[in-house]
Amino acid sequence: MAAAGLGPGEAAAAAHALSLPAEAFGNDPRVELAWAMRAHQHAQVYFNLISSVDPKFLNLTKVDDQIYSEFRKTFRDLKIDVLDPEELKSEPAKEKWRPFCLRFEGVVEDFNYGTLLRLDCRKDYTEENTIFATRIQFFAIEIARNREGCNSVVYSSAREPAAAAAEEAASG
Repeated sequence: MAAAGLGPGEAAAAAHALSLPAEAFGNDPRVELAWAMRAHQHAQVYFNLISSVDPKFLNLTKVDDQIYSEFRKTFRDLKIDVLDPEELKSEPAKEKWRPFCLRFEGVVEDFNYGTLLRLDCRKDYTEENTIFATRIQFFAIEIARNREGCNSVVYSSAREPAAAAAEEAASG
């Protein structure tokens, strides 16, 4: 999805629309497009970040320690390397996630804003590997993936072609 199709006026209108409460819109396709573009851009930036910086050293928020601690207290056994969508979307899962998410209201900006989350942390964002989640769910799972070494495979995979090219240049 490219923002190139929007002119300056349309981009400003989209930005303004994103700041209004959801009740103001219903299912306005322009708002859905603006949201999708913003979510896609966020996903690309995040994947580029974990591809270029060792994820173990990343801080995604000012309260990463609190998010991680609460997440692992609440979801001790949640398998985070490859997520099961039912662990996020089923009614029993929603009942467990709701109070967790609400703990971060006023702590994490836009904690309940919609974002994209990779199901399999070894892979990039694709239609098959992406699920819709709240921002706090994204932070909780990605902070855990970073701290527990799950996202290191993305960083290592991105480094391999660069190391091979450097080796080839040095020997050539």
